[in-house]
Amino acid sequence: MNRPIPIQWLEPFRSGPEMGALDYEAAFTPRLPRRTALNRLNRLRDEGLIDRHGETRSTMYQLTDAGRAKLEATQTPQPSGTEAQARARLSAAAEESRKQLRRPAAERPAVGYNRSFLESYIPNETHYLSESVRQRLMEIGSKTGMEAEPAGTYARHICQRLLIDLSWNSSRLEGNTYSLLETEQLFQAGRSEDGQLSNEAVMILNHKAAIEFLLESTTEAGFNRRTILNLHALLTADLLRDPAAEGALRTDPVGIGKSSYLPPAIPALIETLFDTILAKARKIRDPFEQAFFAMVHLPYLQPFIDGNKRVSRLAANLPLFQRNLAPLSFVDVAETDYTDGMLAIYELNDIQILQEVFVQAYERSAQRYTVIRGAVGEPDPFRVKYRQAIAERVAEIIRARCGRREAVARLRQWAEESVIESDRKRFVAAAEETLAGIHEGNFARYRVRPSEFEAWIAIWR
Repeated sequence: MNRPIPIQWLEPFRSGPEMGALDYEAAFTPRLPRRTALNRLNRLRDEGLIDRHGETRSTMYQLTDAGRAKLEATQTPQPSGTEAQARARLSAAAEESRKQLRRPAAERPAVGYNRSFLESYIPNETHYLSESVRQRLMEIGSKTGMEAEPAGTYARHICQRLLIDLSWNSSRLEGNTYSLLETEQLFQAGRSEDGQLSNEAVMILNHKAAIEFLLESTTEAGFNRRTILNLHALLTADLLRDPAAEGALRTDPVGIGKSSYLPPAIPALIETLFDTILAKARKIRDPFEQAFFAMVHLPYLQPFIDGNKRVSRLAANLPLFQRNLAPLSFVDVAETDYTDGMLAIYELNDIQILQEVFVQAYERSAQRYTVIRGAVGEPDPFRVKYRQAIAERVAEIIRARCGRREAVARLRQWAEESVIESDRKRFVAAAEETLAGIHEGNFARYRVRPSEFEAWIAIWR
């Protein structure tokens, strides 16, 4: 059984009823990998929402009457709840940068790679994060109780939760539509419910393999070619047209959808700059500065044909793993905020948006893993606000003996009808997390009988 097609897959056709595959790829931010774009176009065609005509390079895709009706029945998506919350928390300086990016890409001046942006950075003298910010992050990130343990001990201690959180959130920032529950099911079964492995499923499983690689080699891994190239190979396995491009620096030019930025195209220059980034990163002593530096400069260079931001997000966790600090799993980070942060770096060399997103994301992650570790922390205000609603939805799902897919559908429908728009996505994610954590020792919290729990858990597993 195929998963429902998100309306976002049809959105590019609002600008015109016909387009080629390359235009479809570029219509998304971040730009879709070629295989993902073709997979979506084929699904849309199978559902009768678009037609295809022409051969090979001249192939065009056109809206059908059914596709046009589906688009007309929906409004252009507005920022999701988590995005609206994140925007409200950005500073005036960050919002000013964001305004500059609101003009259409065609109206923004084309810019190339600014080598001085990298070369002017002097490790341990230049700081993208202020001393007060670094101190605050260290304070909240070091509440693991494992600072004196061997490198990687803490990350391995919370491994199962980390694998799901980081794989799902990093994939979500790439436009992946899997839910948290579907991700957990995918990890358990190694395949989706219909027995197939779509590109989205492969992306998530690749994240799992890449995180496991970092956890298994924490003491040996670092900002060196071997680690970063292998990280890329694991993240892009079976997702690139040319398998030889997995774990290899690119030799072809690339563009970035909805951006006027043109990354460097000369292979020798890419190699030189890549080595410079790694050399500077190795010298940075502060783990948070090191993590953020990687998140800025690896995607800015675009050393790989695809997957650059994925590599940077996982590489950013390496210094945190090595110091037994709470990891950065990008919990509640809005795709729009992250994308705007990267666009500001690409086109303006302005780190303000991404810096604020990074700091807020780490604060959220540290709080999450402090609770998982068992330390006493402040209760999550959002969960407190929706405590009763989450409990009621969970009880309904258990009594109805819902599987994972049906549970997600119910949660989304209820949130659409009963939760304010700014909270919907986060409510669904919180309820999914609650369902994922139910076991024989805590089901009574939700006022369900043992027989109801046993009947449900047999299906859920």
